Amino acid sequence: MSTFDRNQNVRYATAGTRAEAGVIDEGLRSYMLGVYNYMTLGLAITGLVAMGTVYFAIDQATGGLTSFGQAIYLSPLKWVVILAPLAMVFFLSFKIQSMSASTAQTTFWVYAALMGLSLSSIFLVYTGGSIARVFFISAAAFGGLSLYGYTTKKDLSGWGSFLFMGLIGIIIASLVNLFLASSALQFAVSVIGVLVFAGLTAYDTQQIKEMYYAGDSGEVATKKSVMGALRLYLDFINLFLMLLQLFGNRE
Repeated sequence: MSTFDRNQNVRYATAGTRAEAGVIDEGLRSYMLGVYNYMTLGLAITGLVAMGTVYFAIDQATGGLTSFGQAIYLSPLKWVVILAPLAMVFFLSFKIQSMSASTAQTTFWVYAALMGLSLSSIFLVYTGGSIARVFFISAAAFGGLSLYGYTTKKDLSGWGSFLFMGLIGIIIASLVNLFLASSALQFAVSVIGVLVFAGLTAYDTQQIKEMYYAGDSGEVATKKSVMGALRLYLDFINLFLMLLQLFGNRE
């Protein structure tokens, strides 16, 4: 009789564990789907704002800049356009804990729109066809790398310090090249940048996955999804820009 009871307990415990794992898996899938949905919508907003900005910035008859285009690309206002997205990233990162979920979402959409305004200048430098081609290459690469980060059993946390040092190196080299204007240095930055942001895509995906906690309230889960989307959005945008510098056809 005692043996029968022990077997019953084991069977019930196993069934309970499986049920709990099923709930966690379902919650994790929903959480990650939210992250990717936010990111995708952010990219869509960025693309639409960028194309809309170029439409109003370029005179369709002459091909020259309109007064709006001169203001955002040639006047001192261009520095506001360039720096505003960076300011929004810091604001969202430092303030999201005190924000409501709806405010965090709205801030992310505003950031994506400002990034679109800032990135619109690439249409003045590269052909539309090459931008589209590199975008799809970036999307395919990002998808594979993010899938690897999500599914791998390997702990990628050790990549963090190495990737962070690479990121700092890219930033410093890019600032130096503003004064040197060296094509060789720019090429090196782009190649290293592709490797760094490829690694960050897999690393951040795993980190975002590990942020999931089944006991989070809806408010907390939404804010985690927004921050996860921001991290992956930045990885994608930077990967795209580095690849564009390597493979884009200039006007």
